[in-house]
Amino acid sequence: MTSPIFSRHVSAILALGFLGCFSGNALAQSTNSQMDGLKLSNDQPIQIESDSLEIREQEKRAFFTGNVKVVQGTTTLQAGAMTVLYSGEGSGITQGNADIQKIDVNNKVFLSSGTQQATADSGYFDMERQIFVLEGDRVVLSEGKNVFVGCKLTVQMTTGQAKLDSCGGRVQIQLDPKSQQTNN
Repeated sequence: MTSPIFSRHVSAILALGFLGCFSGNALAQSTNSQMDGLKLSNDQPIQIESDSLEIREQEKRAFFTGNVKVVQGTTTLQAGAMTVLYSGEGSGITQGNADIQKIDVNNKVFLSSGTQQATADSGYFDMERQIFVLEGDRVVLSEGKNVFVGCKLTVQMTTGQAKLDSCGGRVQIQLDPKSQQTNN
């Protein structure tokens, strides 16, 4: 059971609108891109499932472990584990007045919304800085036949600006020209 306030803050996980403006042209021209679909939206209910939940009120942490699945609207986040760090005097997850500071996800992260998907080894949401990061040996973003590969995706959640890094190698992009014809 999650409280409305907890849900409102954690909805940043899924409220990315995910890769809504994930156009091949935008990322093909630069690894710095504007992705308006990655902006926050806190207006939909959120559902969180996991094999277990441990809340440590003194540490202000909640640990969701085992087959974590978070759903908000058409967006789904799956991971092996999710840790929520929160703050606030006298606040707590169970009391519904926690202020979420950071959310860490790891152990095979999968994020999807409609036809758009991303996979990574781990990721985090820095709620104070409004930044979302996916990292790993191979971070893969896809929409239909358009595929973007790097090792680190950084998204500014309030603006949707995104950057895909190669981490020593090169960013790889595969674009399907037919997908551009349907978007115009």
